[in-house]
Amino acid sequence: MPKYLFEARYTAEGAKGIEKEGGVSRREAVLKHVAQVGGKLEAMYFAFGDVDCYSIIDLPDNVSAAALTLAVNESGAIVSKTVVLLTPEEVDAAVMKKINFRAPGR
Repeated sequence: MPKYLFEARYTAEGAKGIEKEGGVSRREAVLKHVAQVGGKLEAMYFAFGDVDCYSIIDLPDNVSAAALTLAVNESGAIVSKTVVLLTPEEVDAAVMKKINFRAPGR
């Protein structure tokens, strides 16, 4: 199943929600939301810096990832970024697909 890295940045409203409910409660909510699109939460970490929370999630496909991202962002409490993760084997398969690329101006 494809893996995705979700980066979450909480708005002031979202930060107040974390303060009220706590991190474990947020993880439980994420587990439920991910299950709704047929996925599995692999890991979730809160962090210092410009990103407040990182989650690695297994999802069936890009459509499921997009649906989850839209639902998160529509809440107004979180601004998220989704990164598609590739396995080393997928990178090897990509390297094997040769493309005759011409750079601009060449």
